[in-house]
Amino acid sequence: MTVYVDDMFQFELGRLGRMKMSHMIADTTEELTAAAYDIGMQPGWIQKRGTHGEHFDVSKGKRDLAIANGAVPITLRQCSAMCMRRKVEGQLGTPEEAEAWRDAYATARRAAMV
Repeated sequence: MTVYVDDMFQFELGRLGRMKMSHMIADTTEELTAAAYDIGMQPGWIQKRGTHGEHFDVSKGKRDLAIANGAVPITLRQCSAMCMRRKVEGQLGTPEEAEAWRDAYATARRAAMV
């Protein structure tokens, strides 16, 4: 089981006023909320609980704390692809295969429409 934090803070999308934000995701809700608690966040702050898009919005400082606690840094594209995979297959998969999985899935869907 692994906790991941994306690099959304590097993009305009990740700006909330002066704050720079990222997403924190994990294989299970329990692992995600435990990781959030470990970096000083409240479990009730979880976004989209129980869905494929379940995550915490974390500030750059909390992202750094999560990484120091063992979270794996990933790209925003990997995070998106992993959440899509969880919607389709019920699991995140790995960051290394995330984008290739998403591309293969999209290709198969397009082929099925023809």
